[in-house]
Amino acid sequence: MAKKGKKYLDAIKQIDRDRKYSLEEGVQLVKDLGYARFDETIDLAVRLGVDPRKADQMVRGSVTLPNGTGKSVTVLVFAKGEKEKEARDAGADYVGAEDYADKIQNGWLEFDRVIATPDMMGVVGKLGRVLGPRGLMPNPKSGTVTFDIAQAVKDVKAGQVEFRVEKAGIVHCPIGKRSFPVEKLTENARALLDMLIRMKPATSKGQYVRSAAISSTIGIGVKLDPTAITVGLK
Repeated sequence: MAKKGKKYLDAIKQIDRDRKYSLEEGVQLVKDLGYARFDETIDLAVRLGVDPRKADQMVRGSVTLPNGTGKSVTVLVFAKGEKEKEARDAGADYVGAEDYADKIQNGWLEFDRVIATPDMMGVVGKLGRVLGPRGLMPNPKSGTVTFDIAQAVKDVKAGQVEFRVEKAGIVHCPIGKRSFPVEKLTENARALLDMLIRMKPATSKGQYVRSAAISSTIGIGVKLDPTAITVGLK
């Protein structure tokens, strides 16, 4: 295990490791105790009461954060004809078809998100080995395979983030930058939590939100009270 630096150790001393904080308290602590010289990304991790190995308990989707992510997102769209023009008008950075598929096969990866119309999935599907491991493969469940290209591009540019439960039942998702006010980070976190709760599988039994934590890129992690952070959410 890598040795922790003095700044990290000093910060962690200010956390009560036996306590589970409210969402607002957790956000404030992560902001106050951040020590990086860059504007760190704040990440929310939620452990759900699901078994991802079961198809009917897979939780995957997307949510548009009300205050964005603080990051400029480069969007590649696979589309032809009128949908190609629609994508460009909506603000897509790159739009094409086989030409961009060839570029990706040759190592080009200068984009953050990929959107495709359903009729282009025959082309995009061949890129699975490249896009899949990087979490870039378009998927209908996340809204990135659609004929409503304009709305999809606008959503991504406005701060839409994708999430997918991992093998351990945990969802990791960015909710903004450390420079964001506490209120904006809290609003983004609640938007994500609300979506996760709305997507609760019918076959999930017992407590759904088992645990949660908030952290910054290289900073400390703060445990959250799973009951308190879901109060008032559907």
